[in-house]
Amino acid sequence: MKPVIRIVAVLLLMAFSLPQALIPSDNGSKVQFRIKNFGFNVTGTFTGLQGSIRFDPNDLPNSHFEVSVDAKTINTGIDMRDEHLRKTDYFDVENYPHIQFVSVKISPSTKSGTLFIFGKLSIKNVTKDISFPFTAVPTENGYLFKGEFKINRKDFKVGGGSTVADNLTVMLSVVAKKA
Repeated sequence: MKPVIRIVAVLLLMAFSLPQALIPSDNGSKVQFRIKNFGFNVTGTFTGLQGSIRFDPNDLPNSHFEVSVDAKTINTGIDMRDEHLRKTDYFDVENYPHIQFVSVKISPSTKSGTLFIFGKLSIKNVTKDISFPFTAVPTENGYLFKGEFKINRKDFKVGGGSTVADNLTVMLSVVAKKA
C-alpha cells in the first residue's frame, strides 16, 4: 500500500511542478504596431489572439509560447487603409489568415524582472527568427506578458515599395489565463 501512495504523491508533485498551461485571452490583450508613413506615426492593432502557453518562471526550459493573431482584424482606425492592408501586396489575408509566433527558448535577462524570448515569427508564409525582452506579471488567474520588438516589414514581403517605413515596432500586452 505504501508504494502506491508514494507513486501517487510523486505524480501529484510532478503535475503541480510542470509549467502552467495558459490560454491567451483576446479580452484585455493588446497587439499593437507603430510605423512611419510619410514621416508620421501610424498605429494599429490586431485581435483574434489565440494559442497556447506553458509558463513557469522557475522552469524556463520547459516554458513555451505558440500564439497567433487574425491578420484580417488589422485596424488602423481608417477603414479604407485597413482594406488596402488586407490585400495581396500587404498581408494577403485571404491566403495567409494568421500571423504566428512560436518560441524556441526563454531565458533570464540581465535586467531584474525581465526575461528574454527567442522564437519564430511567421507572416505571409515567411518565417524569421526574432528575440525580445518581456515581463511576466502574475495575475489572479494567470499572467500578464508585456514585450516590444522591431521588425523589417520587407523581410516578410509586406508592402513592397510603399511609402511606409521599412521598420516597425510591435508592442504586446497579452493576458493569459489558466487553461
